[in-house]
Amino acid sequence: MWGPVAGLPVRLTLSAVAGPGRFCILGSGAVMQKDVLVVSRRTLSDSLPQPLPCPDFGESSSCLSKCRLEPRRYVTSRALAETLARILQRKRKKPYQLFLECNPGPGILTQALLETGARVVALESDRNFIPHLESLGKKMNGQLEVVHCDFFKLDPRSGGLLRPPIMMSQMLFQNLGIEALPWAAGVPLKVIGIFPIKSERKALWKLLYDLYSCTSIYRYGRVELNMFISEKEYQKLVANPRNPSLYQALSVLWQVACNIKLLHVEPWSSFDVYDKNGQLEKPKHRESEQIQQNLYFIQMTPHRNLFTENLTPINYDVFFHMLKQCFGKRNARLVDHLRSLSPVDAMDVLTQARKNDKVKTTSMYPQDFKNLFEIIECSKDYTYKWVCNDIMEEQNCGGK
Repeated sequence: MWGPVAGLPVRLTLSAVAGPGRFCILGSGAVMQKDVLVVSRRTLSDSLPQPLPCPDFGESSSCLSKCRLEPRRYVTSRALAETLARILQRKRKKPYQLFLECNPGPGILTQALLETGARVVALESDRNFIPHLESLGKKMNGQLEVVHCDFFKLDPRSGGLLRPPIMMSQMLFQNLGIEALPWAAGVPLKVIGIFPIKSERKALWKLLYDLYSCTSIYRYGRVELNMFISEKEYQKLVANPRNPSLYQALSVLWQVACNIKLLHVEPWSSFDVYDKNGQLEKPKHRESEQIQQNLYFIQMTPHRNLFTENLTPINYDVFFHMLKQCFGKRNARLVDHLRSLSPVDAMDVLTQARKNDKVKTTSMYPQDFKNLFEIIECSKDYTYKWVCNDIMEEQNCGGK
């Protein structure tokens, strides 16, 4: 939850970040103020910001059917499960912790977490595993609750009927009795699971939009993710100017938003794959290259100081837009990007950021981009802070 409790002054109203100076469209010679729609009537003192227009991550019925047919990878090694449970409970301060476990499958990791005294909510999308998980729950004196839903499909933006395994987080959290915590407070709960291998990037982008807009699970505070991710995506996630070929907008956004910590590395071969009928599946020949790789177990904890007077859940989309444009032409000088993105004096912005006019996108660290964005946002000598053409506007919600 984000609002005055996050430490921002109540006096900071929407007009300060989303009014005349926030964003405009540069068309055929005329500058026009971008419509802010219903959002313009809400101030930043609202405790629960409403979802802003952003990419449609919803899937068609045909796509959903294909996704359900895709095999899933599960933790089935008791030794690995005990290792993960021990890592997650290593610095436990509370007598128990709440975990949302994504697609626990056979429940090997679930049981290991329960044995440490944790409370677990198993979010299982495959009906085949639910009877076994419910049976496990009956033995654990209320420590385990089982819900038929898919964590990665929470809060779909495509509309339509909500049928299991699709669910709204607000309904889920209400039923579980989970209350929102102020953003500046501690971590309300921890999510544990494996990113869907065939749609990792899509899941990462959706979570980014949810995080920066304080919607979905992040409506309840600084939810911590503890997830297995492929080696390839992990390398991109933590990339910076020292490895420019992997460095991208997604790298910047996650590093600005979260403290990313590597907890454990495990070979792909340690995980079993189950098919749509809940049956153990032998690895296919075309997966042989992937099996040689590792899965990285990482912890992603949102920064307490992510939001400021100049970067908020209201104007975060402009920050996304800025980064996508900068990384769209990676080898261009940053000063040229700034001149196409903002009417604010580009050289003055770079001077304040202590950068020269030769610096390129791939030379900027994540925190440098946030600093750059905030310098432009707090420029007092300009009525309009941002400009874009129609093509840029269409790309703004791209999620690439």
